[in-house]
Amino acid sequence: MFRRLLTSAQVCLRMDTIIEGIAFGESPRWRDGRLWVSDWGRGRVLALEPGGHETVEAEVDSFPLCIDFTPDGRLLLVSSTDRRVLRREADGSLVTHADLGSADTTPWNDIVVDGRGNAYVNNIGFDFPEAEPGPGFVVLITPDGTVTRVADDLAFPNGMAVTADGATLVVAESYAEQLTAYDIAPDGRLSGRRVWASTPGDHPDGICVDATGAVWFADVGNGHCRRVVEGGAVLDTVAFDRGAFACTLSRSGPPTLYVVGQHFGAPEDAGPTGIVGAFAAPAGGAGYP
Repeated sequence: MFRRLLTSAQVCLRMDTIIEGIAFGESPRWRDGRLWVSDWGRGRVLALEPGGHETVEAEVDSFPLCIDFTPDGRLLLVSSTDRRVLRREADGSLVTHADLGSADTTPWNDIVVDGRGNAYVNNIGFDFPEAEPGPGFVVLITPDGTVTRVADDLAFPNGMAVTADGATLVVAESYAEQLTAYDIAPDGRLSGRRVWASTPGDHPDGICVDATGAVWFADVGNGHCRRVVEGGAVLDTVAFDRGAFACTLSRSGPPTLYVVGQHFGAPEDAGPTGIVGAFAAPAGGAGYP
């Protein structure tokens, strides 16, 4: 599919469009040879075959509607509207995996599940975009559904990822222009907060980890994705022709970076502008999601 790979600090403009017509795309995930995407605008979770054929895997009327998977392959969905994490069972039914509580009415956002089945879900801390920004936070959901607040004072927490060794959680702080890291204890709690990478001029949104330990982040305002290492050095950039909301990497076949986004703020009568684009990548995905 792709004729060349990125080299260090290269800007890549070549993109293959996988699908178009997404109302508001987010939360791409790679699972069992398929790319999964959440279309917040239509309240749907889609799975895409390599040829681009799409299947509706779940429908939940929620905005946001981020997704990930338990280690045994069950789909988890953050239904921000009713403040629950839902789990899809083998028969396709959706059941409550965790109650996120009624006290926090601000939007719940991203989710990542580690290899032990612990899920981390963040809340942006204010009613975007109308309200004044407030501190966001992260909760830990253990496999039995227990919810514990484990991180606070985050400046619009967005994408999250866990490193391949399961030892570090990385959170994109969009308003702080940085990736923030935490050590993960055996019980899933977080400590050792630190700046993993400063991203001056960029506002990282969705993120993913590659097999070299570098992190890709999507940036809506700048319309690109960047690959950085701990400390902040930029290795690669791919240009997107609209807001880049989130990204993920393939785990099989040629290493591929999938980017999901749309024209943010486009008039309602413009129709759906969301697409999934694919770029050659230096390395495939690792860690979680």
